[in-house]
Order: sequence, then C-alpha cells, then structure tokens
Amino acid sequence: MTMTSSRPTTTASSAPPAPAHRPLPGLWRTSLARSVSELRVFFRNPQSVVFTLALPVILLMIFGSIFSGKIEGTDTDFKQYFVAGIVAAGIMSTAFTGLAINVALEREMGLIRRLAGSPMPKASYFVGKVVLVLVTSLLEALILIALGTALFGLDLPSDADHWIAFGWIFVLGTAACALSGLAYTALIPSANSAAAIVTPPFLVLQFISGVFFPFNQLPEWMQTTAGIFPLKWMTQGLRYVFLPDGFSAVEPGGVWNLPLIAMALGFWVLLAGFLTAITFKWRGPKVR
Repeated sequence: MTMTSSRPTTTASSAPPAPAHRPLPGLWRTSLARSVSELRVFFRNPQSVVFTLALPVILLMIFGSIFSGKIEGTDTDFKQYFVAGIVAAGIMSTAFTGLAINVALEREMGLIRRLAGSPMPKASYFVGKVVLVLVTSLLEALILIALGTALFGLDLPSDADHWIAFGWIFVLGTAACALSGLAYTALIPSANSAAAIVTPPFLVLQFISGVFFPFNQLPEWMQTTAGIFPLKWMTQGLRYVFLPDGFSAVEPGGVWNLPLIAMALGFWVLLAGFLTAITFKWRGPKVR
C-alpha cells in the first residue's frame, strides 16, 4: 500500500505583493515645507508680527526725534547715523532675541521634540527658522529704512555697489544672529526665563556697538569688546551703505574695511552653526 501525503504548495504567484515604500522626502523638500509652515504660522498671528517689528520702530521714532546735530569731525547728521545703526539692531532684535524666545517656548511645549521624532531631517527645522528670520528681518529693515528716509533724511545709495554690499551684509548678519540665537537657547532653562536671559546681552551690545553713540567716541575697551560680536560689524557695514563715503575718516583705521566685515560675519555664521549643532536641546524641562 502506498501512502502519499499531500502538502500545500505555495508559489511565488500566490504570495501577496510586498507593499511599495515611498522614499522619504529629501532635505530640500522638507526644508521648503518647513519654511512655508513657519512663515504661515508667523503671519497668521498679528500679535507676533507686531511684537517682532514694533520695538525697533519705536526706538527709531523716539531717539530719532531726540538726537540732532552733526557728528564731530563730519558733515553727517546724527539722525542719519542712528538710522543705520537701528537697522542693524532691528535685524538682531528679530533674528537673535525674537528667535531665541520663540524656540524656548516651542521646546517647552514639546513641539521641537515631536518634530525631532518625525521623519523630517532635523536640519530642516533650522533651515525653516533661518528662512523665517531672513524674511521678517528684511521686512523690519525695509520699514526702518523707509521711515529713516521719509522722516530723518537718510540718503539711499545711488549705485549698485552699495546695494550689493547691503545684500551680503544683511544675509551674513541675519544668518549669524539667527544661528547665535539658536545656539543661545542652550542657556535658557525655561520659556518663562527666556526674555530675561536673552534681552540683557542684546541691550548691552547695542550700547557698545555704535547704535546709540558714535563708535569712535566710545572707550577703547568697549570698541574691542564690541568687535568680538557680529552687531558691531553689521552697524559698520550699514554705515558704509547709507552714510557718505567721507564718513570712513572717523571709522576705526579710517577705512570701511569691507573684507574684514565679511570675514567677521562669516566667522560668526560658522561658529554659531557649529555651536547650534553640538548644544541644541530638542527636549524641554517637562519631558526630560
């Protein structure tokens, strides 16, 4: 008697097809999407827009109305000098102070932790923030320049070289301040303390970097200290853009020194980017 055992046969054709896996979006697409999301959220909140843009405008209106007279050794009115400085301070206010406070709040709410756990490359978060401050800082600068021109006699550049200089000074300065703000959040323990920790260095740098007072009239130790940080180089670069060429006579060394300005701001972009990469905290105190 012959016994045969029948075994179920499985063929490749009867196996269900493996589900197709879509490749994850690349850094470019996720960064673009994150940038659009950041801009949409910001401009849909009128309070955020007003809070971000108002302070430099208020300072310009107050101090621009108080200060008057020529700067010693020049034919330049102090109001014109102050407008150039407050444009740089406005950029730092948006890119450093506002960004650091906003990131500290997002971290404490757990938003950054959730983004870090998503398929989105972490670098896209930083790109989105930098794009946001580039756009808002440009808006801030244009408002201040328009007010300075209309109310305080600021002369706009009449040649391409000065506008090109404005372009790279703006981009490098904004990027340096934004990345510095991201790195500085490592020192902020909670959202409640963010403003108290971020505001003092910003205020001090304004006073020693040639925003409120002619830089050449400051004590030498203040000039040296200010030269360590990017705000001093932004103010010097914007004075080149908006003030007469002869004003360089009262600048340090008697020259504008654009190559040194570019190197200083570029150095801060690299340094702040490196510090952000190694110190940025993705988790707030409530989720540790």
